[in-house]
Amino acid sequence: MPLRVISYDGASYKQQLIGNKNAKKAQKQKYPVITIVLYFGTDKKWTANKKLCDCFDIPNELKPFFNDYKINVFEIAWLPDETIEKFSSDFKILAKYFQTKRLREDYEGSKEEIKHVDSLLKMMSALTGDNSFEVAYNESNLSTEGGLTMCDVVERIVNKGIAQGISKGRAEEKKELILKLIDAKAGSIEQIAAWLKLPVAEVQEIATENTANHLHNA
Repeated sequence: MPLRVISYDGASYKQQLIGNKNAKKAQKQKYPVITIVLYFGTDKKWTANKKLCDCFDIPNELKPFFNDYKINVFEIAWLPDETIEKFSSDFKILAKYFQTKRLREDYEGSKEEIKHVDSLLKMMSALTGDNSFEVAYNESNLSTEGGLTMCDVVERIVNKGIAQGISKGRAEEKKELILKLIDAKAGSIEQIAAWLKLPVAEVQEIATENTANHLHNA
Protein backbone atom coordinates (compact mmCIF):
# COMPACT_ATOMS: atom_id res chain seq x y z
CA MET A 1 0.00 0.00 0.00
CA PRO A 2 2.82 2.56 0.65
CA LEU A 3 4.05 1.90 -2.90
CA ARG A 4 0.58 2.41 -4.34
CA VAL A 5 -0.09 5.58 -2.34
CA ILE A 6 3.23 7.20 -3.26
CA SER A 7 2.48 6.49 -6.92
CA TYR A 8 -1.00 8.06 -6.60
CA ASP A 9 0.39 11.14 -4.87
CA GLY A 10 3.26 11.41 -7.35
CA ALA A 11 0.84 11.25 -10.28
CA SER A 12 -1.21 14.07 -8.73
CA TYR A 13 1.86 16.27 -8.30
CA LYS A 14 2.99 15.49 -11.83
CA GLN A 15 -0.42 16.50 -13.14
CA GLN A 16 -0.13 19.82 -11.31
CA LEU A 17 3.24 20.46 -12.92
CA ILE A 18 1.96 19.59 -16.39
CA GLY A 19 -1.17 21.64 -15.91
CA ASN A 20 0.84 24.65 -14.75
CA LYS A 21 3.12 24.78 -17.78
CA ASN A 22 0.64 26.69 -19.89
CA ALA A 23 -1.00 28.55 -17.01
CA LYS A 24 -0.42 32.20 -16.25
CA LYS A 25 2.03 33.03 -13.50
CA ALA A 26 -0.75 34.13 -11.13
CA GLN A 27 -2.48 30.75 -11.58
CA LYS A 28 0.55 28.56 -10.95
CA GLN A 29 -0.41 27.71 -7.40
CA LYS A 30 0.33 24.16 -6.28
CA TYR A 31 -1.69 22.20 -3.76
CA PRO A 32 -0.63 19.54 -1.25
CA VAL A 33 -1.97 16.04 -1.83
CA ILE A 34 -3.22 13.98 1.12
CA THR A 35 -4.29 10.37 0.57
CA ILE A 36 -6.33 8.55 3.20
CA VAL A 37 -6.63 4.75 3.33
CA LEU A 38 -9.91 3.47 4.78
CA TYR A 39 -9.66 -0.02 6.25
CA PHE A 40 -12.95 -1.86 6.79
CA GLY A 41 -11.60 -5.07 8.30
CA THR A 42 -13.40 -6.34 11.40
CA ASP A 43 -11.46 -9.47 12.39
CA LYS A 44 -8.18 -7.73 13.13
CA LYS A 45 -6.54 -4.33 12.89
CA TRP A 46 -4.36 -3.27 9.96
CA THR A 47 -1.19 -5.36 9.99
CA ALA A 48 0.33 -4.51 6.59
CA ASN A 49 3.16 -2.00 6.08
CA LYS A 50 2.42 1.66 6.74
CA LYS A 51 5.82 3.06 5.78
CA LEU A 52 7.84 2.82 2.60
CA CYS A 53 10.95 1.70 4.49
CA ASP A 54 9.03 -1.36 5.73
CA CYS A 55 8.63 -2.56 2.14
CA PHE A 56 12.36 -2.96 1.51
CA ASP A 57 15.44 -4.51 3.04
CA ILE A 58 17.54 -1.34 3.09
CA PRO A 59 21.28 -1.65 3.86
CA ASN A 60 22.35 0.43 6.85
CA GLU A 61 24.76 2.48 4.74
CA LEU A 62 21.90 3.58 2.46
CA LYS A 63 19.33 4.40 5.15
CA PRO A 64 20.58 8.01 5.67
CA PHE A 65 19.82 8.70 1.97
CA PHE A 66 16.47 6.92 1.79
CA ASN A 67 13.40 9.18 1.78
CA ASP A 68 10.76 7.42 3.78
CA TYR A 69 7.03 7.78 3.10
CA LYS A 70 4.12 6.89 5.39
CA ILE A 71 0.47 6.34 4.68
CA ASN A 72 -2.58 7.49 6.64
CA VAL A 73 -4.67 4.46 7.59
CA PHE A 74 -8.02 4.80 9.36
CA GLU A 75 -9.41 1.58 10.83
CA ILE A 76 -13.14 2.26 10.53
CA ALA A 77 -14.39 -0.66 12.65
CA TRP A 78 -12.13 0.45 15.52
CA LEU A 79 -13.19 4.09 15.61
CA PRO A 80 -14.52 5.14 19.05
CA ASP A 81 -18.13 6.24 19.44
CA GLU A 82 -17.19 9.88 19.95
CA THR A 83 -15.37 9.94 16.61
CA ILE A 84 -18.20 8.22 14.73
CA GLU A 85 -20.73 10.67 16.19
CA LYS A 86 -18.80 13.56 14.65
CA PHE A 87 -19.56 12.42 11.10
CA SER A 88 -22.45 14.32 9.55
CA SER A 89 -22.72 12.35 6.28
CA ASP A 90 -23.94 8.83 5.50
CA PHE A 91 -20.42 7.65 6.34
CA LYS A 92 -21.52 7.77 9.98
CA ILE A 93 -24.02 4.97 9.28
CA LEU A 94 -21.36 2.96 7.45
CA ALA A 95 -18.84 3.35 10.26
CA LYS A 96 -21.39 2.33 12.90
CA TYR A 97 -22.27 -0.79 10.93
CA PHE A 98 -18.66 -2.00 10.78
CA GLN A 99 -18.08 -1.14 14.43
CA THR A 100 -21.13 -3.23 15.37
CA LYS A 101 -19.95 -6.08 13.15
CA ARG A 102 -16.52 -6.05 14.85
CA LEU A 103 -18.14 -6.20 18.28
CA ARG A 104 -20.24 -9.17 17.11
CA GLU A 105 -23.41 -7.41 18.13
CA ASP A 106 -26.79 -7.59 16.39
CA TYR A 107 -27.15 -4.75 13.91
CA GLU A 108 -30.54 -3.13 14.31
CA GLY A 109 -29.83 -0.19 12.04
CA SER A 110 -29.47 3.52 12.57
CA LYS A 111 -32.53 5.74 12.97
CA GLU A 112 -30.85 8.60 11.13
CA GLU A 113 -32.20 9.44 7.70
CA ILE A 114 -30.02 8.27 4.81
CA LYS A 115 -29.11 11.13 2.50
CA HIS A 116 -27.84 9.08 -0.45
CA VAL A 117 -29.70 5.76 -0.29
CA ASP A 118 -28.53 4.24 -3.58
CA SER A 119 -24.85 5.06 -3.03
CA LEU A 120 -24.78 3.91 0.60
CA LEU A 121 -26.51 0.57 0.10
CA LYS A 122 -24.45 -0.27 -2.98
CA MET A 123 -21.28 0.58 -1.06
CA MET A 124 -22.35 -1.59 1.87
CA SER A 125 -23.00 -4.49 -0.51
CA ALA A 126 -19.58 -4.02 -2.13
CA LEU A 127 -17.68 -3.77 1.17
CA THR A 128 -19.43 -6.64 2.94
CA GLY A 129 -19.90 -9.00 0.02
CA ASP A 130 -23.55 -9.26 1.10
CA ASN A 131 -25.94 -7.97 -1.53
CA SER A 132 -28.93 -8.04 0.84
CA PHE A 133 -28.74 -4.27 1.23
CA GLU A 134 -28.77 -3.58 -2.50
CA VAL A 135 -31.44 -6.22 -3.17
CA ALA A 136 -33.68 -4.68 -0.50
CA TYR A 137 -33.22 -1.33 -2.20
CA ASN A 138 -33.90 -2.61 -5.73
CA GLU A 139 -36.89 -4.80 -4.87
CA SER A 140 -38.71 -2.45 -2.52
CA ASN A 141 -38.52 0.81 -4.48
CA LEU A 142 -36.79 2.44 -1.52
CA SER A 143 -35.52 5.23 -3.76
CA THR A 144 -39.05 6.64 -4.03
CA GLU A 145 -39.58 6.86 -0.30
CA GLY A 146 -38.56 9.79 1.85
CA GLY A 147 -37.10 9.68 5.34
CA LEU A 148 -35.53 6.23 4.87
CA THR A 149 -33.31 4.94 7.69
CA MET A 150 -31.16 1.83 8.08
CA CYS A 151 -33.81 0.56 10.52
CA ASP A 152 -36.21 0.47 7.57
CA VAL A 153 -33.69 -1.34 5.38
CA VAL A 154 -32.83 -3.93 8.03
CA GLU A 155 -36.53 -4.53 8.71
CA ARG A 156 -37.12 -5.24 5.03
CA ILE A 157 -34.14 -7.60 4.89
CA VAL A 158 -35.36 -9.47 7.98
CA ASN A 159 -38.92 -9.69 6.67
CA LYS A 160 -37.66 -11.03 3.36
CA GLY A 161 -35.59 -13.64 5.19
CA ILE A 162 -38.64 -14.70 7.19
CA ALA A 163 -40.73 -14.89 4.02
CA GLN A 164 -38.09 -17.01 2.32
CA GLY A 165 -37.95 -19.27 5.37
CA ILE A 166 -41.73 -19.73 5.29
CA SER A 167 -41.61 -20.39 1.55
CA LYS A 168 -38.85 -22.95 2.05
CA GLY A 169 -40.82 -24.59 4.82
CA ARG A 170 -43.91 -24.86 2.63
CA ALA A 171 -41.82 -26.32 -0.17
CA GLU A 172 -40.48 -29.00 2.17
CA GLU A 173 -43.98 -29.79 3.43
CA LYS A 174 -45.23 -30.09 -0.15
CA LYS A 175 -42.36 -32.40 -1.08
CA GLU A 176 -43.03 -34.57 1.98
CA LEU A 177 -46.72 -34.89 1.08
CA ILE A 178 -45.91 -35.89 -2.51
CA LEU A 179 -43.47 -38.56 -1.33
CA LYS A 180 -46.03 -39.97 1.12
CA LEU A 181 -48.63 -40.26 -1.67
CA ILE A 182 -46.10 -41.94 -3.95
CA ASP A 183 -44.96 -44.38 -1.28
CA ALA A 184 -48.59 -45.22 -0.48
CA LYS A 185 -49.22 -45.81 -4.21
CA ALA A 186 -52.18 -43.49 -3.91
CA GLY A 187 -52.23 -42.87 -7.63
CA SER A 188 -50.21 -42.09 -10.71
CA ILE A 189 -47.91 -39.07 -11.01
CA GLU A 190 -50.60 -37.37 -13.11
CA GLN A 191 -53.31 -38.06 -10.52
CA ILE A 192 -51.18 -36.80 -7.62
CA ALA A 193 -50.36 -33.64 -9.59
CA ALA A 194 -54.05 -33.09 -10.27
CA TRP A 195 -55.02 -33.60 -6.61
CA LEU A 196 -52.39 -31.13 -5.39
CA LYS A 197 -52.96 -28.73 -8.31
CA LEU A 198 -49.29 -28.91 -9.28
CA PRO A 199 -47.54 -29.27 -12.64
CA VAL A 200 -46.96 -32.90 -13.57
CA ALA A 201 -43.30 -32.10 -14.29
CA GLU A 202 -42.76 -30.87 -10.70
CA VAL A 203 -44.23 -34.01 -9.17
CA GLN A 204 -42.27 -36.19 -11.59
CA GLU A 205 -39.03 -34.41 -10.66
CA ILE A 206 -39.59 -35.08 -6.93
CA ALA A 207 -40.45 -38.72 -7.66
CA THR A 208 -37.34 -39.20 -9.82
CA GLU A 209 -35.14 -37.55 -7.20
CA ASN A 210 -36.56 -39.80 -4.50
CA THR A 211 -35.95 -42.94 -6.61
CA ALA A 212 -32.36 -41.87 -7.25
CA ASN A 213 -31.79 -41.31 -3.52
CA HIS A 214 -33.13 -44.78 -2.69
CA LEU A 215 -30.82 -46.39 -5.29
CA HIS A 216 -27.85 -44.43 -3.95
CA ASN A 217 -28.56 -45.45 -0.35
CA ALA A 218 -28.97 -49.07 -1.42
